[in-house]
Amino acid sequence: MSSVGSATDLDQVILPAIPPAHLLSGQIAALQVTDRLHRGSQIVGRFEGSGLAGFKIAAQGRPLRVRMSLSVDEHSVSGWHLGATEPASTLPRLVQIRSQGRLRQCVLLRGRRAHAQVAFDLSAEEIPDDGLICVEALDIMEGDGVGPEVRELVSGRIMPDGVAGLRIDKVVFEEPPAVDYDSDTVDGCRCELYSLVSSGGLVNLNRQGPRPLRSGMFVVNPVLRQTFGSSGYITFRLSSKAEPASVIPATWRRMNSEWRWLRHATRKLMRAAAPNVEQVLSFRDGDLGVPEQRVQGNLTELEVPSPARSPLLVLLTPVPGVVPTLEYGSVGERSYAMEMSRQD
Repeated sequence: MSSVGSATDLDQVILPAIPPAHLLSGQIAALQVTDRLHRGSQIVGRFEGSGLAGFKIAAQGRPLRVRMSLSVDEHSVSGWHLGATEPASTLPRLVQIRSQGRLRQCVLLRGRRAHAQVAFDLSAEEIPDDGLICVEALDIMEGDGVGPEVRELVSGRIMPDGVAGLRIDKVVFEEPPAVDYDSDTVDGCRCELYSLVSSGGLVNLNRQGPRPLRSGMFVVNPVLRQTFGSSGYITFRLSSKAEPASVIPATWRRMNSEWRWLRHATRKLMRAAAPNVEQVLSFRDGDLGVPEQRVQGNLTELEVPSPARSPLLVLLTPVPGVVPTLEYGSVGERSYAMEMSRQD
């Protein structure tokens, strides 16, 4: 056996993943470090609780964009790795996604089959010479970088141990594109698909149109350079919809009750006020002051500055029997209507 320095012939040479790298399994050499993450064969892995995954990537002095696909399923319960089968809480999960020691995005997941997308950029200076890129998933109540005001407001409204059973389905490392998206309006579902908004996760990633906000809150994530929302301000259009009736078999005997419910829901919706935004908070800095919102009929337009360093949490006033809905997000110059409302 020969040796050079501290290395020997028996040391395994780990080849880093070369961007663009699409990692779909936890059985790859590039996944160098795991903490409370169980490696998968058809997924990257599943977290026991708040934990970390470290990937060796050949960045070669270049900035990188990291994109992740996360999901929860029927196995996503506390203690799943010990054989626990208790049903998960019906409350939504609120999870921090951190990398290289910094909070990058927050993900809100609701239900048993929700998927979420995460995307953030790493500068060349943030990637060490050994190419180790660490990605953490932390419960919102853990770690630093999240202010006490946010934690106090969401306490009791979110699931404890929100990372339990969370899956990393896919991780992509690539160079940031020059221009990613040039539209000035994106519907509610695509706002979530592009990771700008997190409001509970999508079951169908191909779905388009408005996005119900059943959790009564949503996250606005930091905007990537040269992408949708990076122009300075984002306007979200919110509406109210009557809560749908329970799914009932469509029999003739129940037709009358369904029609009665439909008439009642229509009257309720007509009386329902536009969604009211109670507070907008930075996860790092706390309350941002009175939200910039304009109400017209059953619609509310909320304008927020494009977040750059810290996600924003938007809290809505709950109204029984009514579901607030994100119709779309739009970008551009600050709207004339908003400017006039400020002058008034």
